[in-house]
Amino acid sequence: MDENELSHKIIGACIEVHRTLGPGLLENVYQQCLAREFELQGIPFEKEIAKQISYKDVLIECGLRLDFFVDNRVIVELKAVEKLLPIHTAQVLTYLKLTGCKLGLLINFNVSILKNGIERLALDL
Repeated sequence: MDENELSHKIIGACIEVHRTLGPGLLENVYQQCLAREFELQGIPFEKEIAKQISYKDVLIECGLRLDFFVDNRVIVELKAVEKLLPIHTAQVLTYLKLTGCKLGLLINFNVSILKNGIERLALDL
């Protein structure tokens, strides 16, 4: 499965969580439920993983904390905010740059229709 097919499955899982819970909850609730939905759908993932980064030839241990790293290829960053801001987009783009991943999904669950809360961000894809 390529990144596009994988992102389609991830978005489908996010839609299922949003359809079941609706907007207005804390990010952590959506994160726990999305982890369960990934399990139910057989989508391989790691949750809240710390990734090292290299800075001027030195590995930095504090690095990054990714909400989800799906199938070692797609970064998924969750939000539950009134509106996605440019800083949220910049966060995901920086994660992509620093990890070498090509695809990231920024998902804001605090919207009435989830498709209005999804940003698909790609580097060199």
